[in-house]
Parts: sequence; C-alpha cells; structure tokens
Amino acid sequence: MKRNFSIILFSFVFVFGMISNCNDDDDNSETPSNCDQETILSSDEFVNAAADPLIIESLEIDNACLQISFYSSGCDGSTWDLKLIDSGAILESDPPQRNLRLSLLNLELCDAVISKTISFDVSDLQVEGTQVYLNIVNSGDQILYTY
Repeated sequence: MKRNFSIILFSFVFVFGMISNCNDDDDNSETPSNCDQETILSSDEFVNAAADPLIIESLEIDNACLQISFYSSGCDGSTWDLKLIDSGAILESDPPQRNLRLSLLNLELCDAVISKTISFDVSDLQVEGTQVYLNIVNSGDQILYTY
C-alpha cells in the first residue's frame, strides 16, 4: 500500500511539474511589451488630442520600443498625460513613412523645466517590408524603424 501511494505521489508531482514548466516558446503570438506605453493608431486622436508645448530632445529605437526624451514646463511631470499617436496613414515612399505625434496634456502650473524619457511600443506600425520611417511631426524629427 505504501509503495502504491509513493508511485501515485511521484506520478502526480511529475505530471504537475511538467505542466507548470510548459511555456509558449513555440507560440508565435504577441509577447508582452517591455515598453512603457502602447502607440495609439487613430486619425481622429492624431488631429484632436492635447497639444501642450513640449520639446523633443532625442529619439531612439530599441527592439520595438521608441524611446522619446523630451521636456516641458511643469511642477514634476507626475500628472502629465502622454500619448504617441499614429495618423493611420502610410505614405508611399521607399521605405514607407508614417506620421506620429507626441501628445501632452499638461495641467501643471509651475515654471520648472522637467525632462522625461518614455518608451512606446511601435510594433503595430510595421508595414510590408522590413522598415518604415517614423515622422514625429511635432518635432520635425524622423527615425528609421527596422524590424
């Protein structure tokens, strides 16, 4: 009886261990983003979202994260509402281009200059081919996204 119990217990532990160690390495579905925020695709928001003043200092792409360093006036920037919004249009060129805008809603009434860096997942901006220019229209800057 003791031996049967040991075999059943071992089998249970083995099967449970195999189930809990399974992962989705072979699954090609989307993986969670390491970026701070998602990029919004909306022609309406591209035109109508908040447009409080900001200055973009730099753009950098790391994997599918577009890192934007910028500054604006405020108290500490903790209440800022930031969005990266894509217009939804793909401009035909070689490589293709997309227009984006960094939207800032800033209700802080202080005169300090606050710098921040935030990253946005741009993987949904991929088009046919292996690269696309991302035009950040409120900075005049452009960055090549290769995937």
